[in-house]
Amino acid sequence: MLEAIAEANLGHVGSYGADPETERFGELVRKEFGDRATGFPMLNGTGANVAVLRAMARPHQAVICASTAHISIDETAAPEAIAGLKLLTVDTPDGKLTPELAATRLADPADIPHVAWPVVISVAQATEVGTVYTPEEITALADFAHENGMLLHVDGSRLANAAASQDLGLNEISLGAGADALSLGANKNGAVFGESVIFADPELARGFEVLRKGSLQLASKMRFVSAQLNAQLEDGLWREIADHSNSMARLLADGIEWTEGADLGQSVQANIVFMSMPIGPARKLVESCAPNAPLLFEAGEAGVIRLVCSWDTQPEDIDHFLGLLREALPADH
Repeated sequence: MLEAIAEANLGHVGSYGADPETERFGELVRKEFGDRATGFPMLNGTGANVAVLRAMARPHQAVICASTAHISIDETAAPEAIAGLKLLTVDTPDGKLTPELAATRLADPADIPHVAWPVVISVAQATEVGTVYTPEEITALADFAHENGMLLHVDGSRLANAAASQDLGLNEISLGAGADALSLGANKNGAVFGESVIFADPELARGFEVLRKGSLQLASKMRFVSAQLNAQLEDGLWREIADHSNSMARLLADGIEWTEGADLGQSVQANIVFMSMPIGPARKLVESCAPNAPLLFEAGEAGVIRLVCSWDTQPEDIDHFLGLLREALPADH
């Protein structure tokens, strides 16, 4: 990707997307997601999510999402503050929405005009708790959304990890399974900066160029964003990187399972690992690793720590962490 940025810097090209790299990105989007797919390079993930939701809903409307969704807990109220949308959150057992869970947030027509009417369901793929939707689960949600006059959005900041974990393509677990729009992540898969928004139907993308600018997401030197997206899509680099981070997560999970006094909170599906251990050692471990990071969730006498393996995690990083884990545990372990 760095090489692609350097190559894109050679010679003079047009600004704001009038360049060969951005044109090539459009071709790769159609190749990956279908002939009708329309892609737009963006600057970052929160901006991509906010802009695409603005394209799918009006300010007085609502979006149904899991209570653990990134748009709800990690985007500083941007969908509400900038898009003017109400987020209708749903508690889930595993971070994943189902049609039955989403149905609990449908509005009663008798309540108009006193409630925000939901017009979008938004799911993260993979979720913030590390679980992954199958194509069938995405299709079920898409069918439910369409039957109830709604659209389905996929927050794919970790779409590459979700796809690689199931040995599927990016399209098969998003737009190809029935979703209407996708925020396609690149940063969490190694890009220096840049994400993209992809629409399954060009009609839904109508006017998005203007909306993107109004959402502060139009890059003047767009070729540097597009070049990285192209590098990930062109020869399957996205899968190579995602396979690596997923494999590091499995290596970490194996090490935790072999460590007495620590337990896996759940099976590892992508690149996120949850570890449970006594609260005292958990605090000690977090203090030794990342004292200012919100990694630790306290539940009585237990501490649950969220660990994410990234594109640059190496086996020696795993070994170092496992050493710190053993040091944090009581001597009798």
